[in-house]
Amino acid sequence: MLKPSSPPSAVPTRPDLRRGLPDDWQAAFEPACLERARAYAEQDRATLLEVDELKLRALCSGSADLPYRQTVHLRAQGDGWTLQCSCTCPVGRNCKHAAAALLTLQRQLDRHDALPSVNAAEEILREDLQPQPLLSLNSHVRVHFDARKGRMTEQTQHRAALAFEYAGHLAHGRQNRDLVVPLADHRQLRIRRQLDAEAALRRELGQYGFSVALRVSEALPEKAGEAFELPSDAAWLSFVREGLPRLRERGWRILIRPEFLFHLAEIDAWYSRLEETPEQNWFDLEMGVEVEGRRVSLLPVLLHAIRHTPWLLSADTLHKRRDDEMLMVPLPGDGRRVALPFARLKPLLGALGDLFFRDPPLEQDRLRLAKPDAARLAGMEASLALEWQGGERLRRFAERLRELPQQPAAAPAGLNAQLRPYQAQGLAWMQALGELEAGGVLADDMGLGKTLQTLAHVLAEKRAGRLTRPALIVMPTSLIPNWQDEAARFAPDLRVLALHGPRRRAHFAKLDQYDLLLTTYALLPRDTKVLAAQPFHLLILDEAQNVKNARSKAAQAVRELNAGQRLCLTGTPLENHLGELWALFDFLMPGWLGTEKSFNQAYRAPIEKHADAARLAQLNARVRPFLLRRTKEQVARELPPKTEVIQWVELSDAQRDRYETLRLAMDRKVREEIGRQGLARSQIIILEALLRLRQACCDLRLLEGEKTPYKPEHSAKLATLLEMLEALFSENRRVLLFSQFTGMLGLIEAELQRRKIPYALLTGATRDRRTPVQQFQAGTLPIFLISLKAGGAGLNLTAADTVIHFDPWWNPAAEAQASDRAYRIGQDKPVFVYKLIARGSVEEKIQQLQQAKAGLARGVLEGGSQSEWEMTEEEVDRLLAPLDA
Repeated sequence: MLKPSSPPSAVPTRPDLRRGLPDDWQAAFEPACLERARAYAEQDRATLLEVDELKLRALCSGSADLPYRQTVHLRAQGDGWTLQCSCTCPVGRNCKHAAAALLTLQRQLDRHDALPSVNAAEEILREDLQPQPLLSLNSHVRVHFDARKGRMTEQTQHRAALAFEYAGHLAHGRQNRDLVVPLADHRQLRIRRQLDAEAALRRELGQYGFSVALRVSEALPEKAGEAFELPSDAAWLSFVREGLPRLRERGWRILIRPEFLFHLAEIDAWYSRLEETPEQNWFDLEMGVEVEGRRVSLLPVLLHAIRHTPWLLSADTLHKRRDDEMLMVPLPGDGRRVALPFARLKPLLGALGDLFFRDPPLEQDRLRLAKPDAARLAGMEASLALEWQGGERLRRFAERLRELPQQPAAAPAGLNAQLRPYQAQGLAWMQALGELEAGGVLADDMGLGKTLQTLAHVLAEKRAGRLTRPALIVMPTSLIPNWQDEAARFAPDLRVLALHGPRRRAHFAKLDQYDLLLTTYALLPRDTKVLAAQPFHLLILDEAQNVKNARSKAAQAVRELNAGQRLCLTGTPLENHLGELWALFDFLMPGWLGTEKSFNQAYRAPIEKHADAARLAQLNARVRPFLLRRTKEQVARELPPKTEVIQWVELSDAQRDRYETLRLAMDRKVREEIGRQGLARSQIIILEALLRLRQACCDLRLLEGEKTPYKPEHSAKLATLLEMLEALFSENRRVLLFSQFTGMLGLIEAELQRRKIPYALLTGATRDRRTPVQQFQAGTLPIFLISLKAGGAGLNLTAADTVIHFDPWWNPAAEAQASDRAYRIGQDKPVFVYKLIARGSVEEKIQQLQQAKAGLARGVLEGGSQSEWEMTEEEVDRLLAPLDA
């Protein structure tokens, strides 16, 4: 409330603006507003038009030198008086222009100047002025919560406002009203608007697709003019690129606000620069655009876009974007943006997208990449028209990686085998990697001849004169005889030494006299010191999944060996999770996939937990040049068919009772452990519970030991197996029978002996592996009992035409490996694979988890999709559910 002030002589009971202002009139204005108003008053920007007792009218020039009209009313309110100030400026009330007018009035009162009184204003009429169109453009980003998507989203509104200038005075709207502008000295200017000309300008704007905006937007104030909009971002982009230049040529004035999303700078060229580091194992990559002679790196620009609007560049979004669509990104240090076509962004983000998420994140203008990542360059060079600078040698290397030989290589002289086309191609692939000093994983299906391809590679290196140092192959102990036999058969010219047994130390002093050395994962940690002192031309891991735990003694030992080229041979590079793939590549190319922690964050968690298709595609692209994967269906179409059959078994009454009693006890034990330790730390107890339940499904004697009251007839599976064998033998079938439990094999062995059925047996305790294999292959024994761990790799048993898995386990790859002992090159008979599964038991539920693991392996190795799989408490509940659940 303002109190009436007194003129110099007396305090009037009724205020009069012609005699004085209230003392505290300035309280109605903000301090910053008064500060600007004083400057305006000192510059004589305010002109008083009329002053009477309770009203002041004035004009004040604003920052754009446009005059605004002010009206100040002095009104009674309670015991005092209040000022009500209005102005035609955007602020509208109690603004700096009104304060400047009041300061001007105060100054004239202090000087006793004559004040303008209320007189009829002199009017100047102009009917000859033509409208000049003024088009204002701006954008407004609205952030809101999208309940359907369950997250915050951004919605950007773009608006154009059309106004008309008449001699510097603005008019807008369609009303047939003259434009009246107050002037000094009690005059006013009346401008007759040219409505037909204004309508023609609206139609001209409409030719570019504009329509009247029906929704209010904060992009532009109402006083900016009539609001128009376009139907899409593509239409806005087209208008800015094509329409705006034409309008400017026709005399339109364009006002672009700083927030306008399509305030674009033109891209003159795209460039890429490579710089090799002195260590030769790394290189720096810079990519960007040239704008008005200035180079701008795109890497931080894209990083900013990914971090602030990740959904715009997600895999799904990129897939849906047309190549001619554009992504607008801001230029660093510039109020403008550049339009990046998705035709260029798709291959760029496809090749480099995962690097934007690495830890620590990218901050600089360049990316530092490992040499194996040069394969990314070849893909970009083929799909992006870039001006490449520097790194000619590296680019040649990248092109070689991208075009790793698709043509087969000729078998080296002295190889006693006719290579199949895919085997000759595998030889060419290994030879090319050797020339590039790069490692790789030969991940062919079991039975496709990885051993033969490797021996051909070693022999080819010898024939070329490059095998000046020995090659070392590390393998499971059980495979030593197989490698010796295969080398003698296919490459007799190679000097082979098996470092096996206590007498191996006698050969340590003359290792360099041999072409090929064979050792085992078990012995390698003991012999690391000797072998680390011997340089190798080749270091090859057979059944390389044995080093999937990077912290095992064998995995640590192989990393200490010195070799020109490293290779991995495995039909199952990925059995359980992506960490196993990381372990293989950390051996092949240390550091290339980052640390185990960073790999888990960048790939494993997004792919395994969230089924992130984009990350899966990025990982596939990275490892593809260094991982050769062929399946039997792809390259060995001449193989006879393989039929897989699930043989369901109903548990006996004794098994059901014992199973349920055991299940209740183990379920209680697991719950208590999870409650005490949490799910992650209760794995041992969970596995123990599942192991005991699986044993109950096989034979109750596995649980009770020698004091068991149970007989063979209490095992429904054993009874089913014996019935199957009787039928199979009557058809002269040759059978491989696998079990994880050596104790179960012993029980089956006893039943075969009682029935006088001859058999072969292979477990981890078997010393002489050759004899039972040869006897079975020769046809003297109809059934081969094999423990899954001992016989899952390295055996060629094509005499078999039937495979029986007595008990299933998590890993489908392990079962497939075992089945492939029979279903491999050389097999000329249809193969039948039977899985005995107890109905309703934990075995049936394990089958569902197997499918999830198989999906993960298929997604990474074959570039397909993968199922989401994660051991949860719900999964534990399902596994430990009652038999009939």
